[in-house]
Amino acid sequence: MFTGIIEELGRVIELQPRVTGARITIACRTILNDAALGASIAVNGACVTAVDLRTDSFSADLAPETLKRTNLGDLKPGSPVNLERPLHTSGRLDGHFVLGHVDGTADIVSLEALGEKNWWLRLSIPNELRRYIVSKGSLAVDGISLTVAEIANELAGFTIIPHTYEHTTLHSYASGGRVNIEVDILAKHLEKLVARDCK
Repeated sequence: MFTGIIEELGRVIELQPRVTGARITIACRTILNDAALGASIAVNGACVTAVDLRTDSFSADLAPETLKRTNLGDLKPGSPVNLERPLHTSGRLDGHFVLGHVDGTADIVSLEALGEKNWWLRLSIPNELRRYIVSKGSLAVDGISLTVAEIANELAGFTIIPHTYEHTTLHSYASGGRVNIEVDILAKHLEKLVARDCK
């Protein structure tokens, strides 16, 4: 379980294709302070298992399903990635409940400056995920807990404050890029319960 509050900006060292899946190696330090072999770490919002832990990097094996459903396979050496450790039961929930189970990717339509270092991000949301997104609801975008400011047709809009822009991968976004999205798990459970009760 994660919160969508990014702890560190890591850098990809290597993405090594394998017969099935791939292995990614990421340079970082902060999130490794209390990490142990097999620890869960969210990389751009996707929960991976840390292996080959070092003082300044870790690796993770990416399953074919992970490569298919996320943007991790698009990464190259030097690419920035958002990193977060799992939530401790004694910790504060500053963002929202993020499982690290990415539902799919969305296309970046635009990232426009609003002034005073604030930004307006627009994403094109896949049709099968739109019903789970509501205005003022939460959406995990590359693992970042963002509040939906506007939803119209296939587009979702978000106001990005200076701190979030500077301390996450948001500053590297460009139109046409892909981001990982995870919708609110409560919305999916509610849909299933309602569908069952309507039968």
